[in-house]
Amino acid sequence: MLEEYSIVYKAENSYENAVAEAYLQFLIIPEENDSQELLRWDFANSLNAITEVSSNGYGFKVIRVRPNKPFNKITFEAKFKVLKKNINPFDFVLNFNIADDYILLDDLDFKVENERYLKATHFTILPNEHRKIFSFDRSISVFENLRALNHWVYIHLYFKTGVTNVDTTLGEVIENRHGVCQDFSHLFCAIARENNVPARYISGYLHQGNGYFGDMQMHAWTEAFVPNVGWVGFDPTNDLLVSHNHIKVAHGKDYDDCSPLKGVVYAHGRNETQYSVEVHASQQ
Repeated sequence: MLEEYSIVYKAENSYENAVAEAYLQFLIIPEENDSQELLRWDFANSLNAITEVSSNGYGFKVIRVRPNKPFNKITFEAKFKVLKKNINPFDFVLNFNIADDYILLDDLDFKVENERYLKATHFTILPNEHRKIFSFDRSISVFENLRALNHWVYIHLYFKTGVTNVDTTLGEVIENRHGVCQDFSHLFCAIARENNVPARYISGYLHQGNGYFGDMQMHAWTEAFVPNVGWVGFDPTNDLLVSHNHIKVAHGKDYDDCSPLKGVVYAHGRNETQYSVEVHASQQ
């Protein structure tokens, strides 16, 4: 069975004083992989500014915008059509010998090869007093531990918007126990890495028609490396394995690698950015 998703992404940037020059980058185009196909897409802005498409350091497509005249406000709208396979997220066979999986995780060559997704970052630093907040049980498989971690993050944090921002530390998130999908994902990645499991942060879109948690912007989840299986998607905000309702855009070490909008703006005074995302599904 296939699902076709229609996605509309909107953003509005407003500035107190006129912007003389700006360079903006959007990381919002769904990737193409084994489970999803990008059928078509369109991107427009209110100033008819010059746009171009290139790839970032991880190989994901980015839209670069350079307005060619001063402005106080600029709006953006992107539309995507994506076809997703309705796959079983449990459709893989685990290694019968559990000990071999942990031997691999402890192997120095493996750690070097996966250093990018094992190293703590600004958003995934566990304070010393919380480094053992969740420890893996090596008598069960890596996958079972990751499922347990997924559930633990889900019950430890409460989804609430407006209580965290880009300056909120992971320690504060753990202590206050409130956050949004980015915080759930950072905590999952931090703990997985602390237990020698490579984990990466994912940004994308979520069809919330089934009552899933998620805000009105882009959703975040994780992928963790399971020995002899590969990268498996986990959504700790909703305590489930990633399925056809998750439409991936990009992955990286943390939010900073996957931020939907980055840029350099030459202007003084206050500024405000507003986003909205709509995802609709229909069976094919």
